[in-house]
Amino acid sequence: MKKYMLLFGFFLLIACANKSEKAACASDASDKKKKNFEMYQMSEMALLMEQMYVDNQLLKERINKGDTIGKFPNHFLQIHKAVMTDESENDAFFDEQAALFIKSQELIYEDPKNAKEHFNNGVSACVRCHEVKCGGPIPKIKKLYIK
Repeated sequence: MKKYMLLFGFFLLIACANKSEKAACASDASDKKKKNFEMYQMSEMALLMEQMYVDNQLLKERINKGDTIGKFPNHFLQIHKAVMTDESENDAFFDEQAALFIKSQELIYEDPKNAKEHFNNGVSACVRCHEVKCGGPIPKIKKLYIK
């Protein structure tokens, strides 16, 4: 008899837990209907930086393999014009770091014998800027360094 009572109590507990979860889910769903869903849109600068990251991953692979470097990607020059998420971040410090980054990138293509050094200098310019402006991507950026 005790076994049946324990079993009944167990099922009752599960049934109550399921009802409260369903009620919570239903109230969450009605709250979400009340709020307008907004899709996050990346700024021009964020999109550019994502593209530069991918380009530099591929460049890092070519440098490590000793492949030909190719041509400087001109879309990197948009770093001076791209609209930022927060326009107040576009200041003299940013301009200085962006110029260092671009110069390092150009040197990779102009002086491929020292591509690793120039590449790492470009990565360092990114890190220095992000230490001041937006620290979130620093761990990702540091993965670009060529050892």
